[in-house]
Amino acid sequence: MSVSSSAVIFPGQGSQYPNMLSEYFSEIKDFDEPFMQASQIINKDLINLINKGSAEELSKTEITQPLLLTANYAIWKIIEKKDIKIDFLAGHSLGEYSALIASKSISFEDCLKIVNKRAQLMQNAVPEGKGGIAAIIGLNKLDIEEVCKEVTQSENHLVNPANINSSSQIVISGSKRAVEEAMNLCKDRGAKRAIPLAMSIPSHCELMKPASIEFKTFIDSFEFKEPQIPVVNNVNSSVERDTEKIKDNLVKQLYNSVRWNEIMVFIKETGVQRFIECGPSKVLSGLIQREVKIDCINTDTIKNLSLI
Repeated sequence: MSVSSSAVIFPGQGSQYPNMLSEYFSEIKDFDEPFMQASQIINKDLINLINKGSAEELSKTEITQPLLLTANYAIWKIIEKKDIKIDFLAGHSLGEYSALIASKSISFEDCLKIVNKRAQLMQNAVPEGKGGIAAIIGLNKLDIEEVCKEVTQSENHLVNPANINSSSQIVISGSKRAVEEAMNLCKDRGAKRAIPLAMSIPSHCELMKPASIEFKTFIDSFEFKEPQIPVVNNVNSSVERDTEKIKDNLVKQLYNSVRWNEIMVFIKETGVQRFIECGPSKVLSGLIQREVKIDCINTDTIKNLSLI
């Protein structure tokens, strides 16, 4: 691998915030074009939402997903013009779709339609207030998996590990009461903290299986191409080139854990020497620097682009 070998990673839900990317909008020519294009396709004024929307409004899944996909893509358009060697792409949950756009496996327009449908199906899968999601800090994966198995009683009372973000930070999701019960059990078994998260849907758990059925029918109508840059997927933390398997993994991603810790380790072990977080925040950068201790450049401000 060359000294400049890089992996570009794309964040998912939770990286959005009001007035994000203001420097980009004011200083980068035509930066607003993807947002204007997306606003027409999904009939939502994304720039107005960024400028005037509250944190609560931006956290609604049906808004967050297309908004963040567009933000990631707008920054990616700047990065791809730079003469750098990119060995791998990856994205956290929703971010995997941004990675597939960057790999030229699917067009931005088609991906936006897919993500918009994904968001609607996920939002409608669980009635408001019936789902829960929480971050467990300081308890290992095996113990959390055991707690989830103990708590899960039925399809109406279940909890699953949702995001395996690092060896000491794991998100669980499921029905509200089951998540609350699991939080208490995790604390009893040594977790340092159990923090409820303000997200509108319980992602990556069995409650999303019904949504995945309709989503599969929808995504199958779109054409994917073999990625030009390898994309490490969320479901099995490996590279997949077959387009039908790529689609299948995106469907499975709805109700399976995001194996982000394994993705970070997989990319590190290939010899990649730096990560570039392509998105409006630096959530993934913090995980990488703590867990695999590799240099990570975030693009939350324009000045950081000069480091790439």
